[in-house]
Amino acid sequence: MNVSVAENPLLQTEGFPQFDRIRAEHVEPALRELLQRMNAQLDELERDVQPTWAGTVERLSAITEPLGLAWGVVNHLMGVQNSPELRQAHAAVEGDVVESFMRIGQSVPLYRAYKALRESSEWKSLEEAQHRIIEAALRDAELSGVGLEGEARERFQAIERELAELSTRFSNNVIDSTKSWSMTLTRREEVEGLPPSALAMAAQAARQGLEPGAPVPTAENGPWRITLDVPSFQPFMEHSRRRDLREKVYRAYITRAASGEVDNMPLIERILALRQEKARLLGYQSFAEVSLAAKMAPGVPAVEKLLAELRGAARSRAQGELDELTAFARRKTGDASFELKLWDSAFWAERLREERYAYTDEELRPYFALPRVLEGLFDTAHRLFGVTVRAADGEVPVWDESVRFFRVADESGQDIAAFYLDPYSRPASKRGGAWMNSALDRKRLPQGGLRLPVAYLVCNAPPSVAGKPALLTFRDVETLFHEFGHGLQHMLTRVDFPEAAGINNVEWDAVELPSQFMENWCFHEETLSRLARHVDTGEPLPKALQDKIRAGRIYRAASATLRQVYLATVDLELHHRYQPGGADKVPDMQRRVALENTVMAPLPEDRLLCSFTHIFAGGYAAGYYSYKWAEVLSADAFSAFEEAGLSDARAVEKTGRRFRDTVLALGGSRHPLVVFEAFRGRAPSTEPLLKQTGLLETSETRV
Repeated sequence: MNVSVAENPLLQTEGFPQFDRIRAEHVEPALRELLQRMNAQLDELERDVQPTWAGTVERLSAITEPLGLAWGVVNHLMGVQNSPELRQAHAAVEGDVVESFMRIGQSVPLYRAYKALRESSEWKSLEEAQHRIIEAALRDAELSGVGLEGEARERFQAIERELAELSTRFSNNVIDSTKSWSMTLTRREEVEGLPPSALAMAAQAARQGLEPGAPVPTAENGPWRITLDVPSFQPFMEHSRRRDLREKVYRAYITRAASGEVDNMPLIERILALRQEKARLLGYQSFAEVSLAAKMAPGVPAVEKLLAELRGAARSRAQGELDELTAFARRKTGDASFELKLWDSAFWAERLREERYAYTDEELRPYFALPRVLEGLFDTAHRLFGVTVRAADGEVPVWDESVRFFRVADESGQDIAAFYLDPYSRPASKRGGAWMNSALDRKRLPQGGLRLPVAYLVCNAPPSVAGKPALLTFRDVETLFHEFGHGLQHMLTRVDFPEAAGINNVEWDAVELPSQFMENWCFHEETLSRLARHVDTGEPLPKALQDKIRAGRIYRAASATLRQVYLATVDLELHHRYQPGGADKVPDMQRRVALENTVMAPLPEDRLLCSFTHIFAGGYAAGYYSYKWAEVLSADAFSAFEEAGLSDARAVEKTGRRFRDTVLALGGSRHPLVVFEAFRGRAPSTEPLLKQTGLLETSETRV
């Protein structure tokens, strides 16, 4: 085989990925070459593994890194530049890659070496981060079936391989289903209520696939194409005055990937059955127990306790919010018997918010031009953490012309990290949502140098239209701050071991702490004043509007909380109590959970689980509760700044540096509870979150 780097850029192991050269046809040859090399080196390692740090961890890292880097690039491109050719290439090697990494987790010689190292004299001389890495390796080996033998071991490997394939199919089905449905509107009355930005985007979408010579769609005259991609779907549901069309779009959205060739329901049943079988092979009663074995939460009862507390605080208030919305809709329609439907809630909630707070998303958009928001975001990072972000566009290859590149420097001006920013929605090739992934982890190099961490920050904001800067909704701004928070933990780490640098080795239910913490600054007066300037005049966002944004933060907070509790409960129920293959089917279980966790029951045909990529194609299986768990941590962390005094610049700076030196710097080198207590000086409390969301009724409660 022996393909060269010149022939195949995916074989590159140093520097930045060559996104301008990487093609789908490179994937299989490169991965086959790297797999062959890694497996041969693993054979050699297992024959003479030494129970020392250098002989196990460092040697294994050097063996696995080339494949890990290439596979990371391929998976990144699957999310941001998806194509049939790339999917085919990915599918051709995915099973073998999964099997090879699974082999490491199930390696008995490595497992014995780790155990011997823990009992050796060297153990006392190792840093706390190294202890955490070894302990995690032992735990992960046990969760990877290292103790299994014979048929049980073979069955475990087959399960892991099939689960990886099913996860990819699930994600692809959601992308395909989302992409395949659209609604083209041709009459002005059909788009009544839609704001100019939504009309411009709908017209832009209608231009795709135009026949030669056909009239070019415009925002003013159409036609307008509505899709199930969130930047199109959400504004339509919030603003369209056509109730019949909202219903049509809503029903399409909740039945994505739920029929025909892209039906994910059979995949869900199979995934759940395989996960349960895997749990039993490992000696656990449920997959939820497997999932929580590597998380901050001490077990299923602790998660259920948190969800019960939030449900108790939110449900009656959520019912009150629904009653209030129904009364408002009846008053506005003049129909005393008007019954609010699921496709009505977003529309009337937006109208009530507009009336109560007297502003709309569209009024705010001109104040949130992406370039200015980025300036405000980077300024916030500088004030809090002492880092400077500078544009470095053109210094490295990118996968799309809209992607930007930035470098991050510390207080001395020394570069310490970098990141790519892919801000815009591309429904044809990019999956929805927003995320941060590692491009490169921080690592102390054998020759004494330091490899700096590099992050991918990916959002799905509406793209710029007609040459103007992209104008964001306030929610887009929150999302950008959120993902940048993940990026900060990745980039500001001071851990030199990649296995625990940044977000690596951070328990999953604590990993959202920095991201959700950063969202709080979107509501901070000084921060908001810096990032919100009118795109044409440069005028700051009026203080009256800022006050309304802050007041609106708790608008329908109970409904939002209950929604997250509902999804987390469904997830936990599926992975802890649900019995695949029994008389009770997934939709039945979902409806049963909905009875206790919603105030508007889902439609009988609701198949939202068929597009729930978080738990079926992401890392949130039996872990969706992590958002609320981490929200407790993030609200409590922000309350430290409130206690110090948000108007006191020196106090904010001092507290920010402490947050940087603990939560952001220590990463996975210590248990998250230890890290949190090092910052906060005590265990986390739910009180700040309940206070922040207007749900506080009880005295302080500890997590």
